[in-house]
Amino acid sequence: MELKIDHNSPLPLHAQVELLLRKMIELPEYKNGGFLPKEVDLAKRLGISRNTLRQATNKLEYEGLLIRKKGIGTKVAEKGITTNLDNWQSFTQEMSDQGVDFVNFLIEAKWVKASAKIASFFGINESDKVLCLSRLRGFTDGPFVFFESYFHPRIGMTGEEDFSKPLYSILENKYHVVPSISKEEIKAKLASKITADRLQIKKGDPILVRERYVSDPGNRPLEYNIGFYIAEKFTYSITITR
Repeated sequence: MELKIDHNSPLPLHAQVELLLRKMIELPEYKNGGFLPKEVDLAKRLGISRNTLRQATNKLEYEGLLIRKKGIGTKVAEKGITTNLDNWQSFTQEMSDQGVDFVNFLIEAKWVKASAKIASFFGINESDKVLCLSRLRGFTDGPFVFFESYFHPRIGMTGEEDFSKPLYSILENKYHVVPSISKEEIKAKLASKITADRLQIKKGDPILVRERYVSDPGNRPLEYNIGFYIAEKFTYSITITR
């Protein structure tokens, strides 16, 4: 395939590059996980600025077609039913990007015995200890979500980390593990008394339960996370392209 765009065309350069990239990602050498040429090399070859190229790659990244890894490169997303973490962030990062101030009503880390579900996902024994991080978060008028995260012992976390900081930044920067794949399940339930008391709602009020199974690029398990959201305060938005 010839990597070329028409600089005399009335069609904007970034739109031409987007069309070119859409064709490239279907080629056998890139399809299902291949790395695209380096950004600087591709920009030079097309005779455009890196900003123009990024306009196009950002659009495809937003659609989940490309995955950008800092210091590594940009690759084509593999076809599948999993959600790449490049397309979503930790709660702290997401709120920060939206300019939303939130309150940590509780941050607590403790060591517990792995449940059958967690032991099965991690591939460990039920008697093994795992770090459990509990966080109750919301706005100044009250909490709206309670998270519990469990981490694979292989990571080496101590429980003394500053969990007011973005969780996935801690994992990457301090422990050099990269959360890359998330398999999620979301279901509607009625709040139990324990959950209702935590979220300051009534027992039986509607909540959304979101379970997340997080793995590294080699599909090795890193984290099991479960979140309990007040239903009316949480919207899960999914963009589907064809």
